[in-house]
Amino acid sequence: MRLSQLVAELGAVETLGVDADVSAVCYDSRRVEPGALFVAVPGFRADGHDHIGEAAARGAVAVAVQADRPEKWRAVVEERGLAAVVVADTRRALAGLAAAFHGHPGRKVRVIGVTGTDGKTTVVHLVSHLLETAGHRCGLLSTVESQAGDRIWANESRFTTPEAPDVQALLAEAVAAGADYAVLESTSHGLTLHRLDHCEYDVAAMTNVTADHMDFHRSREEYRAAKGQLFAMLDQSTRKAGVEKVAVLNADDPASGYFRGLTSARAITYGIETPADVRAAEIRPSEWGSRFRLATSAGEEEVALALPGDFNVYNALAAATIALSQEVASADVARGIASFSGVPGRLERIDGGQPFTVVVDFAHAPEALRRVLTFLRGRCRGRLIAVFGCIGERERPRRAGMGQAAGQLADFAILTNDNPFSEGPEAIIAEIAQGLREAGRHEGHHFVAIPDRREAIAHAFAMAVEGDIVLLAGKGHEQSITIGETVIDWDDRRVARELLSARSW
Repeated sequence: MRLSQLVAELGAVETLGVDADVSAVCYDSRRVEPGALFVAVPGFRADGHDHIGEAAARGAVAVAVQADRPEKWRAVVEERGLAAVVVADTRRALAGLAAAFHGHPGRKVRVIGVTGTDGKTTVVHLVSHLLETAGHRCGLLSTVESQAGDRIWANESRFTTPEAPDVQALLAEAVAAGADYAVLESTSHGLTLHRLDHCEYDVAAMTNVTADHMDFHRSREEYRAAKGQLFAMLDQSTRKAGVEKVAVLNADDPASGYFRGLTSARAITYGIETPADVRAAEIRPSEWGSRFRLATSAGEEEVALALPGDFNVYNALAAATIALSQEVASADVARGIASFSGVPGRLERIDGGQPFTVVVDFAHAPEALRRVLTFLRGRCRGRLIAVFGCIGERERPRRAGMGQAAGQLADFAILTNDNPFSEGPEAIIAEIAQGLREAGRHEGHHFVAIPDRREAIAHAFAMAVEGDIVLLAGKGHEQSITIGETVIDWDDRRVARELLSARSW
């Protein structure tokens, strides 16, 4: 694609140098290939403008740079003979350039976005399942994995929402595979950092909104506003022939009124406690799930959900409401929910023949941990043993918050590594321990610290007896632990099975 064609998508911007054929749009100088347009994005740890020379050495023919920092790019652009696109904000421009390079795939498929604090991943996977069982083909982007047609690959990055070129490439691959829907987990980071610009949303859905990522958003209001961008995007997105814009709202969550006010799209509500368009009535717990009546204006359906807890009833309601908005019949929705087996690493039971229960869950923030522990507390005939840590390089208050949750709801806690990244693991564990102490718990009697995660899990299994539940929290589906610059191959589920199989029950 000609550089001039891509630049035309950005409106009035300054261009320097000659036109060029562009073979790719890149933001990481290490991934530049010959013929690429390198977009120099200022990051949190590094500035892409400092790596223009490296990008040129790898074969970049053009760069996109910010007008406010000419001292970083003008000399190297002239020296290397690069074409340059000068913009006010390269991060925002990255999304526009990527969408144009891939032929605006979001305009060729119905796009569903799911945001909220908890439940996004489950809702995204369940929506995709409901649509596919109803005869549609879907692309999917989630914390766990991505899918385009029949190709599925694990999300091995640190981010739920990758950068815009990766998102647009996924959409393009989904379109090429014949998908008529793309279901995107739409995070507050992804929305704020313009990674999801030009996705051309048709449905925006929320789960719930509590407090999270306060290190990035600084306040609850800012966090809510970041989530709200998804709903505002409905009015800004391309209108597709015969496709109605829809906002799906949790009527039981106070944020729903705020989100409703951000869009002129048709609003459809779901809930349990508050009158709503789609409701769950007569909720009855089953062995490892729930049964309820799905009530809509078209009638009622009996639903069997194989995911436990009221929070998963909410997730099922959200997914059902999205599917119903796309004219999937309520009977097909009920059948689809019944055939959904869940998401890897979300309240996943590990059975190695042991006399106690082992559960792996992704709960990695205070409210999520509290929710899972509350559910398991009601199912536990013995002791509830929690093995968890806390991610590094995120807001520090969540560490004590997780400790307080465990101190209030678990019988015993084993504090260990999660992903400390550049932080000292022992310091993170010490802050979690402080939260346990604030909950009145005492080290040695109510909790211990074992930084090595395999040893921590083995310790939990060694102390567990019949009737106990061991929760391995925080990692879920993840496939690695990062300590400093070292990345360790890791899967809680695999390690749990290895440790259980090594013992004779």
